[in-house]
Amino acid sequence: MLIEEIMKRKVITLSPEHTVNDALTVMQENKIRHLPIVSEREGLVGIVTDRDLKEAVPSLYSKSCDVTVYNIPLSEIMTKDPITGHPMDFVEEAAVIFYDNHIGCLPILSNCNLVGIITETDLLYKYIELTGVHQPGSQIEVRVPNIPGILFEVSKVFHEHKINVLSVLVYPDKENENNKILVIRIKTMNPLQVIDGLRNNGFEVLWPNVPGIDQ
Repeated sequence: MLIEEIMKRKVITLSPEHTVNDALTVMQENKIRHLPIVSEREGLVGIVTDRDLKEAVPSLYSKSCDVTVYNIPLSEIMTKDPITGHPMDFVEEAAVIFYDNHIGCLPILSNCNLVGIITETDLLYKYIELTGVHQPGSQIEVRVPNIPGILFEVSKVFHEHKINVLSVLVYPDKENENNKILVIRIKTMNPLQVIDGLRNNGFEVLWPNVPGIDQ
């Protein structure tokens, strides 16, 4: 999946000359936590986050009454030269960038122009969509040998039981590198028959571990 498929295209921005007070107002009114800072001549020059603002503005419990901090230009508190992405980058690659760099948003540039933005929340929601957990269903975990064609063999069991598969995730088996763990979400609230079918075909079902079904 490409970034252009999930990015927000309507990006709210401010300039380096805008103030801390401007950023506070815009973030509160639009319920956002990240503001790209754009210069007419240079394009994207920085990012201001809600954390930057919290560090700049005195706490409500602080004895300081210095209101001049609200007039500080954003150029003084922004993160300069932020990490960026491209609309044709893969979402999976973007997730690695978020994780490795501990960032909360990724401005998206095309031909040096800001065309979108994605946030941690966007990635989390896309993960929810891809796993199908927002739809009614059941989750099954199966340990299988790490060999070609094994996913096809498992899928035949679901086909035989006329069960629709919502998503499949593949994880390494921490106990044995020669195996894989398949996490399969299916569109049924009663997975007992398909669990029985998987076990009858020699597959080890790890979850759910249903009492009364032969292991």
